[in-house]
Amino acid sequence: MINIPFIAQIPAGVSLGGAFGHDIIQMIIHAGLVVKFVLLILLLFSIISWTIIFVKFRLLGKAKRETESFLDLFWEEREFKKIYSACEDLRFSPLARIFSAGYAEFTRIRRIQASLVSQEGHDPAVGQDHSRSQQAIMDNLNRSLKKGTIDQTNRLERAISFLATTGNTAPFIGLFGTVWGLMESFRSIGLKGSANLAVVAPGISEALIATAAGLAAAIPAVVAFNYFTHRISALRAEMDIFTSDFLSMVERQFVKQNMVHRPRT
Repeated sequence: MINIPFIAQIPAGVSLGGAFGHDIIQMIIHAGLVVKFVLLILLLFSIISWTIIFVKFRLLGKAKRETESFLDLFWEEREFKKIYSACEDLRFSPLARIFSAGYAEFTRIRRIQASLVSQEGHDPAVGQDHSRSQQAIMDNLNRSLKKGTIDQTNRLERAISFLATTGNTAPFIGLFGTVWGLMESFRSIGLKGSANLAVVAPGISEALIATAAGLAAAIPAVVAFNYFTHRISALRAEMDIFTSDFLSMVERQFVKQNMVHRPRT
């Protein structure tokens, strides 16, 4: 007959999971002051990390959905003014914000050119003036789109670095708490002059909680950081592609205008 003394000693009605959770709480309560302080720091790191994870997951999900809607609108509706009006409802799409910034810059430059035409009486749509005007608009528009891309990338990456910081530092903070707890345990052993398992085990188990807490805070942060970095890189690639497409579309409009204003021979 197989004898299982450990299970036989468990009182009726007490679950292993509940006893284990109760033991962890008791170990935290009886841990040293430094270990408790380390656990408090790791708890704050973990709370902030999970808050960032939930917020960024929601933000990137909305950004992806609204970006898909914007691209469908952009390729179906070729009139920039209507697209610009529709972008007011797409606040989470980085492409919609980039388009809004580019269209605002494009409109501002055209308004300045119209003012110069009315004041000086020359038409920038003819001859060399047209080429210089077109190149100036394209350069300013390109700079505006690049600035918009940088701003949107920074907005998406905001607070992501804290996840990397948590993943890199939390295990070491937990290890510090463990080392400190072991030092206190061995010091207590030296003072008591006894080194049996009953004396050593409780102090070591209390010290190892800090390492476990550090890993519990670091692992989700590292996984989330890698996931969000991949998602943001994909959105950044879409922003670069959209910038090229938008510039090409504006340049084609200038070519059409040039053909319309070209003098006939």
